[in-house]
Amino acid sequence: MGLDRSGRVLAALSVLPALVVAGWLLAGLPLLLFGWFAPLPAFLLGLPVIVLLCRAGMPRPDGDATGQVAEPATFRQVAGVVAVAVTAGVFNVIMHSEQLIVRRDPATYAQYAAWIARHGSLPIPDQAEAFGGQDPWLFFDSVGFYRADGSVVPQFMPGPPMLFAVGDWLGVPFAVPAVLGALAVLTLAGVVARLAGPRWAVTAAAVFAVSMPIIYTSRTTFSEIPSLILLFGGLALTHDALARPGRRPWRHGLLAGLVFGLAVLVRVDGLRDVLPVLAFAGLLIAMRRFDKPQGRLGFPLLAGLAAGVGLGMLGAYLLAKPYLNYLSGSVRPLLLICAGVLVLTAIGTAAAPALSRIRLPTWAPAAGAGLVVLLMAALYVRPWVQHVTRIPTNDDDRRTAAMIEQTQQANRLPIDGTRLYTEDSLHWVIWYVGLAVVVLATIAAALLLRRLLRDGTPFAWLLPLAVVGWTTVTTLLRPEITPDHPWAARRLVPIVIPGMILLAAYGLAWLRRRSDRRWVTAVAVVLVLVPPTVTSIGTAFTPVERGEAAAVAAMCAKIPANASVLIVERVTGDRYTQVVRGMCDRPTAQVNRENAQTAPETQVRRLIERVRAAGRVPVVLAAEAGQVSPYGPASQVVGLVTRQDERSLVEAPNGTWFLRSNVWMAVA
Repeated sequence: MGLDRSGRVLAALSVLPALVVAGWLLAGLPLLLFGWFAPLPAFLLGLPVIVLLCRAGMPRPDGDATGQVAEPATFRQVAGVVAVAVTAGVFNVIMHSEQLIVRRDPATYAQYAAWIARHGSLPIPDQAEAFGGQDPWLFFDSVGFYRADGSVVPQFMPGPPMLFAVGDWLGVPFAVPAVLGALAVLTLAGVVARLAGPRWAVTAAAVFAVSMPIIYTSRTTFSEIPSLILLFGGLALTHDALARPGRRPWRHGLLAGLVFGLAVLVRVDGLRDVLPVLAFAGLLIAMRRFDKPQGRLGFPLLAGLAAGVGLGMLGAYLLAKPYLNYLSGSVRPLLLICAGVLVLTAIGTAAAPALSRIRLPTWAPAAGAGLVVLLMAALYVRPWVQHVTRIPTNDDDRRTAAMIEQTQQANRLPIDGTRLYTEDSLHWVIWYVGLAVVVLATIAAALLLRRLLRDGTPFAWLLPLAVVGWTTVTTLLRPEITPDHPWAARRLVPIVIPGMILLAAYGLAWLRRRSDRRWVTAVAVVLVLVPPTVTSIGTAFTPVERGEAAAVAAMCAKIPANASVLIVERVTGDRYTQVVRGMCDRPTAQVNRENAQTAPETQVRRLIERVRAAGRVPVVLAAEAGQVSPYGPASQVVGLVTRQDERSLVEAPNGTWFLRSNVWMAVA
């Protein structure tokens, strides 16, 4: 059946974001590796790559945008999805945050993006010669930036900063996250239209757009939204390829796998998220041995996935090796799991003829559905039967425990820094999308698994259900994040929240088919939309960390152009070392404090003389006037008063907290 025009528009709009992001990453990575990541080469290479991917991946007029869903998309449905996406994008641009002072990950990403936008290369030189050479009392790393072989290496994968750098080039550094958030709305709506029906695309888009974690990660430089776009874009591309297996399977399968694999270039966790795609590719290869038309997609999907993951790991190894070393305790087991899945997939593919003769017992479909319900019930009651704790064994754990204790005190909770609150993870989801979405998603997952185990239909749901189910369960069991909210909510963004909404949309479609009374569906839609909206109201209209861009610009203007900056106090060193180096373009180093709050005066004076001897102006920064006054007249260069995210542990956040940041300077 050919596509109606509205269906083709929705199908195209929903894969376009993933193709654009993938094309930009494919072009940007080699440029960054060779030190040529600048506007002209990036656009000259990136735009043709994006065009080629779009030509290869866009649905054709004779394709089928909604796969096995009978109803075509209407103009109103497509216009509704676009309206939700545009509204969300504009709203989040207006309410954007300005996280430049390095306190948590968004500012690290922002500084990473600012550096490569201005310099086009990594690593960041430490410029020790501006301080008279290397010295045991100088160190150049800081929060989010590692010391490595005489230079500084940013934390995290290079994918997101390559996207955010576009905003720096265009003079709108805080707009790119909101644009990506709007594109994510289109991506999810397209997957919903394909798998649940276009009539539910607008509802799903609205629930997604008003959910607090989506708003939160669409206002500043996080990696989760780009990851979501690639993962759900990969699902859409795979669905379209399966819907037309006889038409250029190599091209479509290769592109879908590549988009999936590039999620690793955005987040290391992407390795875990794409494991079901590896197993699914093995299944398709096995199906080819039985002359199933979908089987022709298996090898290209696997090849594209390998290429994308390979590029991601290459970027990680060459540009983020210290970060991988830091995460080695979790990355190595994940790599072993990947190897195990690969081996099992190969064995299963080889043994496909023998396995095909095995028949599941008649009770297996019902048991599978029951297992889904039991698993969700267990996650729901988990807080009443388990308190997850971790005894600090290293400095990072001790800092996390101290932060949790401070947050507990602010939340008026019993003080216990070992608590991780991981047991509440499903309740986090309920806070942000509502109980109705979780219940409908559970019903949908149970129904789909029962049908798949019974007769293998609907086959189009197999990969989406595997990706959503695998990542949701593993994330909820071990979120691996400090548990204050809205911070911890970011873990739910790439798969859990959009996956729940996708399944809930199928649940709404099932409910509508089961009931001949429209008011039942209308009530269900209201129950799906209202809870996330109510939860988000408390924070949606309060931008956080506003004023940081102006404060940083003012500080940079006050630091002499030929200065070498010595930071002598801990908090200022943590937050401002890379800010001054990257955004003020001044050589910057911290002075060793020997576990004290400030560095020894004798050593600071010695380093000041080394800076003078190097022909530069020594500048000292700290948080208080008294900490810099021994070295010269103190002047305040940052006096920022703004708002920051709330840190809530046992309930959804409903406001923001006060934040003050002070920096004092002395020109020695």
